[in-house]
Amino acid sequence: MGAKKNNLRTVTIKTDEENPEPYELIADSIIKISEAFEKINSGRLKRRVILLLIKDMTGIGLSEIEKVFIAAEGLKNTFIKSMPVNKTK
Repeated sequence: MGAKKNNLRTVTIKTDEENPEPYELIADSIIKISEAFEKINSGRLKRRVILLLIKDMTGIGLSEIEKVFIAAEGLKNTFIKSMPVNKTK
C-alpha cells in the first residue's frame, strides 16, 4: 500500500460584501460542528446506529457516510489553528 498523501490546503473564505461574516463566527461554527460529531461518538446512541439511520433515510452507502463523519470530526483540527483570546471579558 502506498504512502498517504498530505491533503492539507489553504482555504479561502469568500464573504457577502453587503453582509460580511466575521472570521471568528465562521471559525466558531466549524468548532461547533466538529464538537457535535465528537459528542456523537461519546453519546449513548452508538455511532453505527446513527450511520444506519442516515443510510436508511438517504440510500447512501455506510462507507461514504462514515467518511463524512470522520471529516466533520476533524474540521476543527484541520482548519482552526488557534483562536485569539479576548482578554476584555
